[in-house]
Amino acid sequence: MFEVKDIAHLEMEEEDFDTVMAADISFNGKVRFVKPLMIKGKLTGTIDATSDLLIDSGAEVSADIVADRILIKGKVKGNVHGKHLVYVTSTGSVNGDITSAQVVLEPGSDFSGKCAMTREETGEKK
Repeated sequence: MFEVKDIAHLEMEEEDFDTVMAADISFNGKVRFVKPLMIKGKLTGTIDATSDLLIDSGAEVSADIVADRILIKGKVKGNVHGKHLVYVTSTGSVNGDITSAQVVLEPGSDFSGKCAMTREETGEKK
């Protein structure tokens, strides 16, 4: 019904990702990456990226997140800043503030926090 531009790349399969943090992994610390990352396990700390991030269903992330485009199917506790897009699916939940040029909350998703839309080029609020 509605088309969301810029989401096609985030609909990749697990084998399309350069790095996958498996469901049986728990990590505590700072994560930085430049190629797409899929998280299936548990992560606590901070995420600072210049690429795309997929938080899979079943994943639990307690972190402040900065990435280009972020697809959330699991649980996130922390502030989320997507430079271009933050997309929360019906299975996803965010407990924290969301800032991005484009924000999509599917029906059924959980969101508790503030949402600020920014301009992609400058990062300033619309």
